Amino acid sequence: VQLQASGGGLVQAGGSLRLSCAASGGTFTSYVMGWFRQAPGKEREFVATISWSGGSTDYADSVKGRFTISRDNAKNTVYLQMNSLKPEDTAVYYCAATKSGFGLPSSAYDYWGQGTQVTVSS
Repeated sequence: VQLQASGGGLVQAGGSLRLSCAASGGTFTSYVMGWFRQAPGKEREFVATISWSGGSTDYADSVKGRFTISRDNAKNTVYLQMNSLKPEDTAVYYCAATKSGFGLPSSAYDYWGQGTQVTVSS
């Protein structure tokens, strides 16, 4: 499956962005989807994940209550709604897909998008 992330940009602290990740070339409902991010000089970290049907979600503690992951299986797209953004949310955000299961570490994800830059100014 190929993944194309979009929606990043520059936003002031407290603002919102919605990231999208369009999938093609595979059966979208076969994949658990996740969002990860990597800030300069830091390791890639988990942000959020959503199960095949969308019935289960999980979030990093740092984004709980501010970010919402969702998916539209009819459009083969996963979204990350980001509200109340903070400067520490600045990173390249990646979407990823795995068939291996829900709630797994990044090493279990087989397919990755190209990343989209999110910059939050203070």
